[in-house]
Amino acid sequence: MTSGYGDLAAIRDVSLTVHVGEIVALFGPNGAGKSTTMSAAVGVLPLISGEVLWLGGRRPKNLCALARNGLAFVPEGRSVISGLTVQDNLRLGAGGVDGAVAYFPELERLLSRPAGLLSGGEQQMLSLGRALATQPKALLADEVSLGLAPIIVDRLFSAIRQASADSRMGVLLVEQQPRRALAVADRWYLLQNGQLAGDGPASDTTLLDESYLPSASASSPARTNTSERESP
Repeated sequence: MTSGYGDLAAIRDVSLTVHVGEIVALFGPNGAGKSTTMSAAVGVLPLISGEVLWLGGRRPKNLCALARNGLAFVPEGRSVISGLTVQDNLRLGAGGVDGAVAYFPELERLLSRPAGLLSGGEQQMLSLGRALATQPKALLADEVSLGLAPIIVDRLFSAIRQASADSRMGVLLVEQQPRRALAVADRWYLLQNGQLAGDGPASDTTLLDESYLPSASASSPARTNTSERESP
């Protein structure tokens, strides 16, 4: 598929496949077109050319229709409603409260708290838990690790891995922490300058080692904390 903004193509001839029950990681430097790929795949951005297939047929036209057909999309950033409680945020999702708490028991003690008062990691658990509670056929998650401590990132990825194993959910992860993503992924793609530069199984990172992982590690912000801050 080729997509972008107006007549300007930000990604060109990108072809990705996510099979039932597998986790696929999409890597690339800033500006490579990762988020554009996600937005085009779910219909937020129009296609300039190509097509997106969903469950063997043509993809429903928009994100709402895709959601009704079993796709969950977690965009970059904290997709919570700050003024509502955790419980009310979860009630807005089709999966309800219990399904989210099953993946993130940490949320149970926070149900009456306004989502805006949660730590960054707790907000991401809320956002991801709401998506997983719907038991989707596929999950697209964009930068769930952004700005979070490693221990929280591992917790989020563990829940994704568990959900994929439990329900044969396919997953496409956009990530800037490649080592952690590769620990849960089955396959990977590398996107550079809006085009695919390579792909392979998670067990073979030769191309990533040569062309991406050194620069990705160098550009990652230093982290001295090993746990999320305490909630207000």
